[in-house]
Amino acid sequence: MRAARCEVYGGPADIVVRDIEAPRAGPGTVLVDVAAAAVNFPDLLFIADQYQVSAPLPFTPGSEFAGRVAALGEGVDGFAVGDLVHGSVPTGAMAEQVVAPVGSVSKIPEGLSMAEAASFRVAYLTAYHGLVTAGGVQPGQWVVVLGAAGGVGTACVDLAVRLGARVIAAASSPERLEVCRKLGAEAGIDYAGEDLKKRIKEITGEGADLVLDPVGDRWTEPALRAIRWGGRLVTIGFAGGIPSIPLNLVLLKNVTVRGLELRTWTQRLPEETARAREHLAELVAQGMRPLVSEVHPLEKVGDALQRVADRVNTGKIVIRISEEGER
Repeated sequence: MRAARCEVYGGPADIVVRDIEAPRAGPGTVLVDVAAAAVNFPDLLFIADQYQVSAPLPFTPGSEFAGRVAALGEGVDGFAVGDLVHGSVPTGAMAEQVVAPVGSVSKIPEGLSMAEAASFRVAYLTAYHGLVTAGGVQPGQWVVVLGAAGGVGTACVDLAVRLGARVIAAASSPERLEVCRKLGAEAGIDYAGEDLKKRIKEITGEGADLVLDPVGDRWTEPALRAIRWGGRLVTIGFAGGIPSIPLNLVLLKNVTVRGLELRTWTQRLPEETARAREHLAELVAQGMRPLVSEVHPLEKVGDALQRVADRVNTGKIVIRISEEGER
């Protein structure tokens, strides 16, 4: 089968496409014919050997996928060959076939295309847990989304609006903010040229109720300073770098800071995750769709990864593995 391969640790330009031996379903796993795979920032960390755990060389990058069940391993119930599914694995998604634990695969909510389904699971589960499980968002509250035009960011904006929050999108250009406005953001802050703390205070009055931060770097502290007394900050990732924050701000403002790492959250909070998936499926039935901005063929996987590395994408970038993944 064809697969993207990381044979040396490095960057997107080092990824090649090879013919490799196809995997087989083992006990408790599902073999999927992949139609589409989404690109995520952690993919870049894996290929650079900068993730929390290393992927031994050589390996196939990619965590999110959508496709059709090709075979079931021993002891797997609830699926049949031919079922349309999407799922996530640490690595291995950017290939014509992938094997995933049965608990990491679910049926595609009706209405999602393969490209959308590949882009949905990680981003929207992250957004839901960030807003609801960790963030405790309520209708009418002010929610600030940093990196709001990216894959996770657009999911956070979209979902927060649908949950009745008042959303401030923070992004790096007017063009990226326009993407967020179309998703329903009430206000936008171009933090490349505006004072993030000052603008949040100006827009909200007392400050933000909740900040969702997948960016980190120099943006976390001014966002924290703009949270109202008793507000919350949920750190989702560090696309811009790991920040340092003065804990006296947390103390003086009685701010709650929560960390959200989706892999362990889904493992340790199965009931909350099941409720999240049920609610998200209901919203898909009502028309919610992830923003897929680009679809690249597998042969151009390096270009797709570079787009995410350069942080120029809006929404999700998808790798088309088969013709079905174009739709």
